[in-house]
Amino acid sequence: MIEIIPTISIYQGKCVKVAPGKFESPVVYGNDPLEVAQEFKDQGIKHISIIDLDGAQQGEAVNYNILEMIVRYTDLKVDFSGGINSEDDIRNAFECGATYVAAATIAAQKPDFFASWLVTYGNEKIILVADGIEGKIMTGGWQKKTEIDLISHIDFFYERGIKYVKCTDVSKDGGMAGPPFELYKTIMEKFPRIKLIASGGVSSIDDILKLQEIGVFGVMFGRAYYEKKINLHELQKAIS
Repeated sequence: MIEIIPTISIYQGKCVKVAPGKFESPVVYGNDPLEVAQEFKDQGIKHISIIDLDGAQQGEAVNYNILEMIVRYTDLKVDFSGGINSEDDIRNAFECGATYVAAATIAAQKPDFFASWLVTYGNEKIILVADGIEGKIMTGGWQKKTEIDLISHIDFFYERGIKYVKCTDVSKDGGMAGPPFELYKTIMEKFPRIKLIASGGVSSIDDILKLQEIGVFGVMFGRAYYEKKINLHELQKAIS
């Protein structure tokens, strides 16, 4: 059964949605991220993703206090991302209770350093974030397009034991126009040992059922839930 992972994107203390790489006009979905997390827990969710947009923008994680509160007052598994670029960042995230830590920019800029975390912390606790557009990796909270080929990027870490990969086609994120199914099929065919987490473009339960059908490990979504396109109780019945 596909793992359902709602996202809480945090910017200036609030639960928001921002257009890819643009922080000027966030859409606010909730003023209290802890309250949003508790709503997910009450609806039977076991795992959420916290995206520290302040950290992604600034280049170092910021919202540890929110991570710590959510871990303390719920029993949710939490993966934490956004500005995880140093040993201090990842250590602080785990000390504040993150179950997994996910990173994108450091993996692109210092791949050997990121790969060392697989040894230090174990591949059960590290998620490679391989978000891209037109087949090229995006970094810095989707503010910078690199010339790094997305498939080659995943392959580098696959050879070094990566287990979890989260992938977003940035051009689809927030548009609710459907996920990039063919991209996910390609990744799964090339890297059969990966547990792939699909993210971006999810607009309906049908999208998630199709992702389950092609065998992805998990699916992340935010806007589709906050704008009531997806009902979590109906979703959990549909995928069971």
